[in-house]
Amino acid sequence: MTGERDEAEGILRRLAGDGASLRPDQWRAIEALVAGRSRVLLVQRTGFGKSAVYFVATAMLRARGAGPTVIVSPLLALMRNQVEAAGGAGINAVTINSANTTEWDGIEGRIAAGDVDVLLVSPERLNNPDFRDRVLPELAGSAGLVVVDEAHCISDWGHDFRPDYRRIRTLLADLPAGVPVLATTATANARVTADVAEQLGTDTLVLRGPLDRKSLRLGVLRLPDAAQRLGWLAEHLDDLPGSGIVYALTVAAADDVAAYLRDRGHSVAAYSGRSDATERAAIEADLLDNKLKAVVATSALGMGFDKPDLGFVIHLGAPASPIAYYQQIGRAGRAVDTADVLLLPGSEDEAIWRYFASLAFPPEDQVRAALAALGDRPMSTQALEAHVDLRRTRLELMLKVLDVDGAVRRVSGGWVSTGQPWRYDAERYGRVAAARSAEQQAMRDYLSTSRCRLRYLREALDDPHAADCGRCDVCAGPWYSAGVSPESAAVAARQLDRPGVVVEPRKMWPSGGATVGVPLSGRITGGAEPGRALGRLSDIGWGTRLRALFAEPDRPIPDDVFNATVAVLSGWDWAERPTAVVAVPSRTRPALVGSLAERLAGIGRLPHLGSLTRVGGAPPGAGSGSNALRRLAAVHDAFTVEVPVAEHRILLIDDRTDSGWTLTVAARALRGAGATAVLPLVLAIDG
Repeated sequence: MTGERDEAEGILRRLAGDGASLRPDQWRAIEALVAGRSRVLLVQRTGFGKSAVYFVATAMLRARGAGPTVIVSPLLALMRNQVEAAGGAGINAVTINSANTTEWDGIEGRIAAGDVDVLLVSPERLNNPDFRDRVLPELAGSAGLVVVDEAHCISDWGHDFRPDYRRIRTLLADLPAGVPVLATTATANARVTADVAEQLGTDTLVLRGPLDRKSLRLGVLRLPDAAQRLGWLAEHLDDLPGSGIVYALTVAAADDVAAYLRDRGHSVAAYSGRSDATERAAIEADLLDNKLKAVVATSALGMGFDKPDLGFVIHLGAPASPIAYYQQIGRAGRAVDTADVLLLPGSEDEAIWRYFASLAFPPEDQVRAALAALGDRPMSTQALEAHVDLRRTRLELMLKVLDVDGAVRRVSGGWVSTGQPWRYDAERYGRVAAARSAEQQAMRDYLSTSRCRLRYLREALDDPHAADCGRCDVCAGPWYSAGVSPESAAVAARQLDRPGVVVEPRKMWPSGGATVGVPLSGRITGGAEPGRALGRLSDIGWGTRLRALFAEPDRPIPDDVFNATVAVLSGWDWAERPTAVVAVPSRTRPALVGSLAERLAGIGRLPHLGSLTRVGGAPPGAGSGSNALRRLAAVHDAFTVEVPVAEHRILLIDDRTDSGWTLTVAARALRGAGATAVLPLVLAIDG
């Protein structure tokens, strides 16, 4: 094999430079793919060079007359990086994803003409009806190599299970004999590794290496509150090596932290799944070019983003799993001697963990309701919401799982039932939920461990080579100061205490309302105007205070919360001032809502007209966790107006809003009774 090894080394040098040489497991994988036409699972640390394996194998297989390589890749950031990397070695790579829809026809033509060496596709694309039925069979028949990147996403035992990844099993099953398959990941413990290997095939070669990252220096910094954490970051950001990533647990936190750091003169940008594709690409490019000191990101900037000289990763808030944490810190220190990795946990972390845990696979009765509603005529997800009491995100995840299980099928226009029998595997779902709970406990233990931090993470990934690193804050002692100047803490506190979030009004009634007894459809007329909230429950500022308030027994509005609400009113740039105050009748916090309305009326010298009258609606808490249609059904007939609101611009008071339907229905009732405008004011936006 000397000639083939030399050939592989030559391709690698075109990819990575003249000094590059293959690691032993890189060559073992390439040899198995090219000479053995085998299936290989490569579990190696970030920075190992897993992408080099499939690019070198691609070049060698193409030279031997094989068809194009198909790479299933989870993130656009990864796709952009890899298209550029392949081009450096003379490998023609293209991608089909949601960001380049106008190019799909041309790309498919180039594939058919044999002009493409590598096609990168998202796992979601595999189950697009047109792509699945028209393009995928041809690809499966002509592929020279199939690569599954970030393969831990296949396993529902993994920290980042994605149902669309299970569709890969269909792709693999349709491959002709002798087509090699490579699956790669850096974040698979023993259970996930075994699960993925089983799905690839019983003869899969598993190459698992040590997960040490000799450049990473790990530490945990406990600070008493969010203001201290932000103040510390503002004071120390410029001291951190190079450029890096600051991870936040929610979109709201990422936006708020980035805004604060920009106000303090730092060159940063916010990055999340809500950023559009063009904006994400520009931010990635600026970070790669060191035009930014940091990107403040959610986990959307994670797998596959490759900046070899990334000098630090800071977490403002702890991920729910040490395995997820290892994956994210693996962005740093690939081509530098030292990279700083610091975790600053917050009191809000566990509430956020609980929220994401609530998105788990639904109970059997809800799954059966969906299956009963589906027939052989396509039904959209939106239409299905009328039959199933699940939010859109959770409903879509459930449908993808059922699709993989063969019970439903995605077609043009929505979903249909296959009519195949289906069993609810309660035992497995329970074991997965228990595994998630164990991961959360493991993360708590990581924060307080007196053992080597990197060893702890490697053992969480079942690395048999785990050993003390000698570099972390446990092994070598802290290398940073936990002190924050009073000035920085005060500035951060003012930023966090800055109240006010816009509450956008609902504009359309949901379709399918008649199914759940709601005779409303189309555009909403006579609704609310844009309102205001003191904060979001997911904020690291007011969110912390509001979560504590809502955890207490009902009581009159505390002075600090009231004063902040007055500040929201003072900063509200309404065209015309409200002329009266009305409260939503609260069955869970009447003292809180009633006292807030009364005190606001007094300080604003406005008539306090009292509350709407509740005449119907579901019991307290009904619709909690439900989809928008079910939430509307719970309140659509709940209120009448028995107070004199005619010709008034009403300031409408409630404690919190989530779906927005309570405020919408209350505003409709007030407008129907003659109010000229309704301006909602709530303490909190859920989420």
